[in-house]
Amino acid sequence: QTILCLPRSFEYSQKNAVLVPAAALGVGGVLIYWLKFRHKIQTIEMGDGWWGTGERPLKGKEDESIRPFKIETSDKEIEDLHHRLDQARYAPPLEGAAFHYGFNSRYLRKVVTYWRNEFDWHEKVKVLNKYPHFHTTIEGIDIHFIHVKPSYVPHGRAVQPLLMVHGWPGSFYEFYKIIPLLTEPAKHGLNESDVVFEVICPSIPGYGFSEAPHQKGFDSTAAARIFHKLMNRLGFKKYYLQGGDWGSDITTRMAKMLPQSVKGLHLNMVFIRKQGLGTMISVMLGAYVPWLVGLTREDARRIYPFMQKNVYELLRESGYLHIQATKPDTAGCGLNDSPVGLAAYVLEKFSTWTDKSFLNKDDGGLESKYSLDELLTNVMIYWVTSSIVSSMRFYKENFAQYHNLAADARVGVYVPTGIAAFPQELVHTPRVWAKKMFKNIITYTYMPRGGHFAAFEEPKLLAQDILHFVRKVEHL
Repeated sequence: QTILCLPRSFEYSQKNAVLVPAAALGVGGVLIYWLKFRHKIQTIEMGDGWWGTGERPLKGKEDESIRPFKIETSDKEIEDLHHRLDQARYAPPLEGAAFHYGFNSRYLRKVVTYWRNEFDWHEKVKVLNKYPHFHTTIEGIDIHFIHVKPSYVPHGRAVQPLLMVHGWPGSFYEFYKIIPLLTEPAKHGLNESDVVFEVICPSIPGYGFSEAPHQKGFDSTAAARIFHKLMNRLGFKKYYLQGGDWGSDITTRMAKMLPQSVKGLHLNMVFIRKQGLGTMISVMLGAYVPWLVGLTREDARRIYPFMQKNVYELLRESGYLHIQATKPDTAGCGLNDSPVGLAAYVLEKFSTWTDKSFLNKDDGGLESKYSLDELLTNVMIYWVTSSIVSSMRFYKENFAQYHNLAADARVGVYVPTGIAAFPQELVHTPRVWAKKMFKNIITYTYMPRGGHFAAFEEPKLLAQDILHFVRKVEHL
């Protein structure tokens, strides 16, 4: 009987020899797939919104037309501005204060004199209108954007749609110098790339020529959803994103919201809200053995001394943030009424956020990187649209949604990401820290110079890095 069972037992063992490894392989494969892709399915809920006046209409479809728009001005508008400039009152600065107390009023007089007597807003409007402007209505408000296509596409070059989003206190005008470098790279000595862009630059709702939300709660997630709808309305299914400041936050949320629509995300400022024990250990050991915690020598140079660069300097530069995140309308009333106050408030950021050492200069170093025409054009966009208050409210709306910020911080970014780390940025985020949020970093570049307003200050450097990043993504 034992002998008779042997063939059957042998046959059963043979089956096991095949089935058990196959089952193990199947289970293992499922486990590996789950471990690898479990986080990728986490996204920010897109949701929906209504930011127009009153209740959302129950019936009727929203007007989805794309309407050409042109910036206009009038003599009456300029006369009112000149009258207000003529009536300005100044408090004398402290001796030797430079920009340590904020915008030096002695230099402010020079700026206002130029603004009053030499700045030609009519001519600047012509410059602003050199690119095609449009309006379209999304979620009850009119969204302004410029859309620039390449005039010539060499044979074999792919045209990639690129959405570029500004921050505060900037505007769509920040991108005017970088747009031709991206739409016609060969003409500007950037012909090593086989990529050409068509560039879309919207104004964040409440900024510039985009209508301000009429309801409470308009935050970066709402802006991200609106900009996805904008790109879809323009006929794009997949596109690249680029941003700094609020633009970085908005485009990062766009990548978390609809990753299938985002070919790549390029940032010149990185927000990392979720900090843990690992970061704390990295900070403590990084000054002594940076290599042990994944920091490079350049990271260490930019981060340390830590308290000075990441606490004291950040506190010094972020007083505006607390005001705007709590009671924006109070300060905003004065800025909306006084062009001189508006200029001081806005241009002070273009001083110290461009280079922290500009604190020590009597003129804030403003004209070493920008012209007064460029700076005042940006100020005028806020002035003629009366948008400073609504732009400041964006801080309150975002910080009021703290529970959503915490939830969003747990969602990773899995689309291909490029980071341009400029040395004078408000804070430096090493690649090893960025990887906690951005899981697919394709390029990380230590930029040789430049600060917070990268596209405005160093357009060629930023354009080169965007082209380098997109070329890598396209060849993956």
